[in-house]
Amino acid sequence: MTLRQAEGDREIVGVIGAGAWGTALAQMLSSDGREVLLWAFEPEVVDAINSEHRNSQYLPSAKLADNIRATGDLSDFAAMDTVLAVTPAQVLGKVLEGLTRPPRDLVLCSKGIEAGTGRLMNDVARAASPGSEIAVLSGPTFAHEVAAGLPTAITLACEGGREQWERLSPAVARLTFRPYYSDDVTGAEIGGSIKNVLAIACGVIDGLGLGQNARASVIARGYAEMLRFGEELGAQTETLAGLCGLGDLVLTCSSTSSRNFSLGKALGEGQSAADLMADRTTVAEGAHTAPVLAELAKDRGISMPIVVAVNAILKGEAPSDVVAMLLARPLTAETIGDQADIA
Repeated sequence: MTLRQAEGDREIVGVIGAGAWGTALAQMLSSDGREVLLWAFEPEVVDAINSEHRNSQYLPSAKLADNIRATGDLSDFAAMDTVLAVTPAQVLGKVLEGLTRPPRDLVLCSKGIEAGTGRLMNDVARAASPGSEIAVLSGPTFAHEVAAGLPTAITLACEGGREQWERLSPAVARLTFRPYYSDDVTGAEIGGSIKNVLAIACGVIDGLGLGQNARASVIARGYAEMLRFGEELGAQTETLAGLCGLGDLVLTCSSTSSRNFSLGKALGEGQSAADLMADRTTVAEGAHTAPVLAELAKDRGISMPIVVAVNAILKGEAPSDVVAMLLARPLTAETIGDQADIA
């Protein structure tokens, strides 16, 4: 395969991670006719994409474009300037360390906080791929809708500012996939990480049959927790009020198409966290993020009672008991910055 297509001399875009989201992004990127190289960990996924143009394991609904090629060899990305990293958050650093040459622009599409270190993905990537300029792609995106070409808007946060945006936006923008510029990489990551934990909470509410009022309350109060955490880490409020914060939160907390919402719903219906996590083909990142996020909040004195509650449920406490404890907490002001209700 040549590194550039003859027609238009367009650079091939690499996508590392062939789960549902990575496969959907590859399908979207291929829609303008350019070649896309997609890395998969599983040899059977590589074979199926190349021979059948399908990823039946992770995105069975999509017939993949002929200009998508899969590989299991990270050295195939050595000559690429633009690479999207879409692996599960907890293995991102290990996978990136396998690159033989850091790309100029590394676009992070994984949402989570690294267990054990508390690092955001941009910190993980900066250590694993020195020399790359980091960007974060985040927003309200269900993989099957993006793969189907349905209209989607996202945040593209560039640590390199406008200069990096001018390089990257034409590489990722398509007719039905619209990026919006930000320079707040930290804010984009915080929104994408915390919303997964809050989606589990909303799923629990649904599984317990507690109604729409309760779910709306969790979304609003969870957003307050997101803003408090973001403020502590230097995120911009405007970022968290946008697509990668509030927008993604509303989507993920409102549909069983969300893996995190579905996990929470099953927990609310009485299934155990251990059984659910052991039986899942795809990763519900919120289950990995909740413990480290709860610990970070405790260490920094940030009020995040909903996050703490989700962590308790994931550790095996009965969802109904945890909800009862939340409802019994002292009354306090609704002010976003109020810290009187630290759990």
